[in-house]
Amino acid sequence: MKKLLLIPALLAGTLAFSAQNKYEISPMIGYNFAEGNFDIDNSGYLLGGVEVQFNTPGSKISPEFSVLYSHGVDYKSGQDTNIIRGVFNGVYTFDTMSYVVPFAKLGAGIEKVTTPSISVDNGFFVDAGVGAKVPLTESLALKLEAIYMAKLNKDNAGAFDSNLVTMVGLTFSFGASEQKSAPQEKAAPVAEEKTEEKVVAAVAPIVILDDDKDGVINANDKCANTIKDVTVDVDGCELDEDKDGVFNSQDTCPNTTAGVTVDTKGCNVDSDNDGILNADDICPNTISGTDVNSDGCPKTVPLNVNFENNSDKIKAQSEKNMQQYANFLKKHTNYSAKVIGYTDSVGKASYNKTLSKKRAEAVVSDLKSRGVNSNQLSSFGAGEANPVATNDTAAGRAQNRRIAAELTRN
Repeated sequence: MKKLLLIPALLAGTLAFSAQNKYEISPMIGYNFAEGNFDIDNSGYLLGGVEVQFNTPGSKISPEFSVLYSHGVDYKSGQDTNIIRGVFNGVYTFDTMSYVVPFAKLGAGIEKVTTPSISVDNGFFVDAGVGAKVPLTESLALKLEAIYMAKLNKDNAGAFDSNLVTMVGLTFSFGASEQKSAPQEKAAPVAEEKTEEKVVAAVAPIVILDDDKDGVINANDKCANTIKDVTVDVDGCELDEDKDGVFNSQDTCPNTTAGVTVDTKGCNVDSDNDGILNADDICPNTISGTDVNSDGCPKTVPLNVNFENNSDKIKAQSEKNMQQYANFLKKHTNYSAKVIGYTDSVGKASYNKTLSKKRAEAVVSDLKSRGVNSNQLSSFGAGEANPVATNDTAAGRAQNRRIAAELTRN
């Protein structure tokens, strides 16, 4: 009888998370388009060089050192001229876009122009450029870039010599940071079967998937299509911190009181708790406990109007309250307001009656001047009637000297 042969299942192994390589070296070749004020006979020339970039893990900005060289350039002297540049740049690398890694750079350098006999036209310049890398392998990429250089012209103060350099080359990267490994999962042992034939078992590598990229693997994710970049709980579901049934990312009222009914945006459907839903409430800030009508508006409104002493002249400090009330009546023309004046009990009742009537009429006149239709307004002087506080104290008497408006929906 042949001995049973078991072949172990294939393990997932280590899932490596590759880090950015520390160093990049890029041999480059390109063409320099000269502006013309460099005293170079032709409009441009070939150049070559090398760029060395030093990357820091977790940073999008990297320092880069470049050396660029051109030989045999026709210069004003009539002699073949060599141009060498040394450049230091800061390189900002953008996120990968469709397998292309775009970047931008900014920096400064020094340029030396020499002929076989003398050194001429040397100086500092600033540069800025853009480019992209197209990865070919893990450590090799095609590099394309365009750079603008500006150097102050010593012979023409205030003017700049300008160059546009376009280059292509290959980027070799090396020196990768230490890699981290994902936890390994052991495959279950293959059950042994009694047979004379050899049993060959192969299990596909285990792949840990997280399709919605929320940090919770598919096997444990109870909310498999979470929106990108939202915070989730251990089950992979978006958080609802105020427990109103609306996720944080959709909740425009994130601190709703527990237990209140909310709309699809997570907001209280009756903000002033007067029994009228926000959608139907034309007076959304009614004081709690106020008796309201079906529009959510109080049946009697204190106008908080102040008058000069023993006078029907409205004080300037009441301007804001008067305008707010006028705006309400102009907007809701189906409402009428009966303005009622009250006084305290100091003085003769007949005098107080007359004063309260004049004050109510003054409020009506003010509202008309603000554009309220006169058909919506009426007035009444109640004098000492219906006190809301005791007349035995100064504070109580102050409360009784008031203007109120009874709202009636037509």
